[in-house]
Amino acid sequence: MKPSESNNQIFIRGLKVTCHIGVPDEERAESQELLLNITMAPKVTAEDIPLNDDISRTIDYHAVAIRAEEISLHHPRKLIETLSEDIAHAILDEFAVAAVTVEIEKFILPNTRCVGVVTTRSSPSRTVG
Repeated sequence: MKPSESNNQIFIRGLKVTCHIGVPDEERAESQELLLNITMAPKVTAEDIPLNDDISRTIDYHAVAIRAEEISLHHPRKLIETLSEDIAHAILDEFAVAAVTVEIEKFILPNTRCVGVVTTRSSPSRTVG
């Protein structure tokens, strides 16, 4: 297996976060709950396989969830697209992730279950070391 390639994915489904988000000032004034789904492809090297039950050789999804919550709370935003980008870039920068997909569901539009955005980003080909 080449460095930075992985056939595995680690995911977080239905992470509830609270934030101030929305285009109109009135919408951002009140916090609202969003649902996040995050799917990550771990960066791996030949030395990482097999994992041998060692958490340091994989992605700590608990730490990722906490970080996504922190980013959501950090400051108000107008667009869920901006929040999705912020979360995707932080995950790529701070965790051993080769690629990440962040899905955000927002519950604001009448007569719909939700509206949302999907952002997929990849890190440059480099190994973690």
